[in-house]
Amino acid sequence: MSAPKKVVLAYSGGLDTSIILKWLQTEYDCEVVTFTADLGQGEELEPARKKAEMMGASAIYIEDLREEFVQDFVFPMFRANAVYEGLYLLGTSIARPLISKRLVEIAETEGADAVAHGATGKGNDQVRFELAAYALNPDIKVIAPWREWDLTSRTKLIDFAEKNQIPIAKDKRGEAPFSVDANLLHTSTEGKVLEDPAEAAPDYVYQRTVDPQNAPDTPEYVEIGFEKGDAVSINGKVMSPAAILTKLNELGGKHGCGRLDLVEGRFVGMKSRGIYETPGGTLLLEAHRGIEQITLDRGAAHLKDELMPRYAELIYNGFWFSPEREMLQAAIDASQAHVTGTVRLMLYKGVARTVGRWSDHSLYSEAHVTFEDDAGAYDQTDAKGFIQLNALRLKLLAARDRRLS
Repeated sequence: MSAPKKVVLAYSGGLDTSIILKWLQTEYDCEVVTFTADLGQGEELEPARKKAEMMGASAIYIEDLREEFVQDFVFPMFRANAVYEGLYLLGTSIARPLISKRLVEIAETEGADAVAHGATGKGNDQVRFELAAYALNPDIKVIAPWREWDLTSRTKLIDFAEKNQIPIAKDKRGEAPFSVDANLLHTSTEGKVLEDPAEAAPDYVYQRTVDPQNAPDTPEYVEIGFEKGDAVSINGKVMSPAAILTKLNELGGKHGCGRLDLVEGRFVGMKSRGIYETPGGTLLLEAHRGIEQITLDRGAAHLKDELMPRYAELIYNGFWFSPEREMLQAAIDASQAHVTGTVRLMLYKGVARTVGRWSDHSLYSEAHVTFEDDAGAYDQTDAKGFIQLNALRLKLLAARDRRLS
């Protein structure tokens, strides 16, 4: 790859990406444009601007992408009830395509010939960033310093920072107890004290949720309104997508909902252990399934459940901008035409449980399922022929097996 003249860097303002900024300047003698996305990670971003200015960034982009993140990425994913390996709500995975999208767009605006990220060569994020970038601009150059440089230890990183007058927070001089990634959907914590999957995660790892044992002793009820598969209101109050997820995080965190201790299979091949907190997403998934129970036809619901693992795997592996994900999304979105109504959840000691659901689009017919007189709504004698037809092949199989035994 020829040396780039201008690079757009996904920049958090932390030690690693600050080192990368300086490394790009010294290694390639190029201009560096920084891009910092506010995805609801809960950190003040103005220090990142000041740090980028101090380090000579040629242009600085800091953007509030919370609404776009939830509306165009999180909500479409939740229409599918996407869960990776049966448990993980894909909080880190779903943020990467949006960051890559803006990196590529800023590169075009700035006339940059490359983008760069701070993901390591061991993880999934390098794959997600780069697959998304190439899907949006096949000619873009991607620089992944962790795969190129010789700064292979925390000590070497600190030495590089000190030699180049890069500010180092005091707590960064020692070994960090764990690594954290956060956005409006979740927090992800891994490494160091969590690397032995046999050992329970220390209490201080958790940041967004109270210990369920210490959660309120009284249940709290919340009503979530849906239109065409997307949440639009909480307790009757219409809110924006990001505001809804923010409020659900508050409610779920208060009651200790959404904690997950997972050993997952990374796309690159190894297994890793992570602690995830997805309080708002946990409530959203439970409520979405609750409204689908009464508004979605059985055939459509079962097909969605068959497609979901494939859809979730595509997101986890970085294929958000692939034609197969878009094909699945079209089918999923078509299924949501009547997924409109309200769900009541009960939150208590780490559990979010559906306790009520209602909709003008409901397929539920009390007349057909009642144990009382149904006034002719359902003729029970019809079941005999239904059973006989479905039993025919089973009878033929049993007769053959008896004949041959």
